Amino acid sequence: KGIGFTSQRTRDRMIKRLIDQGIKNTQVLDALSYLPRHLFLDEALAHRAYEDTALPIGLGQTLSQPYIVARMTELLLEIEPKKVLEIGTGSGFQAAVLGCLVPEVWSVERLDPLLEKARHRIKNLALKNIKLHHADGNFGLEREAPFDAILVTAAPKEVPPSLFQQLAAGRRLIVPLGDEQQLLSVFDNQEGKMIQTDVAAVRFVPLLPGAQK
Repeated sequence: KGIGFTSQRTRDRMIKRLIDQGIKNTQVLDALSYLPRHLFLDEALAHRAYEDTALPIGLGQTLSQPYIVARMTELLLEIEPKKVLEIGTGSGFQAAVLGCLVPEVWSVERLDPLLEKARHRIKNLALKNIKLHHADGNFGLEREAPFDAILVTAAPKEVPPSLFQQLAAGRRLIVPLGDEQQLLSVFDNQEGKMIQTDVAAVRFVPLLPGAQK
């Protein structure tokens, strides 16, 4: 849909860059090559969609750079999840990537205008395995728990307890943690203990409380 020759070349360059940056999972690379990332941005920024940078999507939120999306998805797929919760739908791009790779995706967004746009995009891509909800992500999505994996796309200072409670035994939570200094952290639920592994320094918008219309 609206993907010309140049656009495909631009996408191919993005994929080559991701491989150069160390992304190895071919499923992740295929999903990022397939999805029209430019449709997840306002038209004025669409020409920058395949650059290695985070881009604004309005209301103080951003679309993460391709490398971060790829790395977080790669970490998530290591445990072969069947049911995933995303906290922070934003543009809907990360949810769409997950929808290409995981049987069941639930995503929560606190800002209704962003959620409506994301809903429209995901519907247009016919990704029927993604369910979007307007809610405060700090509380997860209790009625659909437990989840095999939880992916948080905004940074809390510490992990909200409800997210740990909604993670199935032996499964994984991926979250950027911190304030000024942030670390992408992986928590593995091993025998009731959360084993933390720090992956990389990152920069995300803060995880804020309260759902807004």
